[in-house]
This record gives sequence, structure tokens and C-alpha cells, in this order.
Amino acid sequence: MMFRQIGPTEILIILGVVLLLFGGKKLPELARGSGKALRIFKTEVKAMHDDDDDQTPKPASLETVEAAERDKKPEQG
Repeated sequence: MMFRQIGPTEILIILGVVLLLFGGKKLPELARGSGKALRIFKTEVKAMHDDDDDQTPKPASLETVEAAERDKKPEQG
């Protein structure tokens, strides 16, 4: 199979290529930025789920619907 698990040798090769591309001074900045982005993404996803749980639809009564329709109609006079 072409797709197999990545071993320690492949990880070292990938890290070496990343080090060559970005340089030793840029790696901490890159890691810090990635960590911040992941943290922000995680909090936004959690907030989205919390908002969905809070906004469960409640059935409207017939009186509420009729009152809303009456309020929408302009008074004629």
C-alpha cells in the first residue's frame, strides 16, 4: 500500500525540511502562531455549540402569532 503509518525516519526528514524552509529563528514564531490559531478555533467552536444548545426553538402559541400579525398591520383611519 502506498499510504502507511509515518515512522520516526519520515518524521525526522519532514522536520529537517521544515527547518531548512523556515530557519531556526522562525520556528518558535510559527509554533506560537499555530497554537494561538488552534486555541481561538477551539473556543469559537465551543461557543458555537453552546449557542446552539441555548437557542432551542420553543413552539409559539396561536395567541402570540395572532398578536404579532395584528401589530404588523398599519392602522387605518
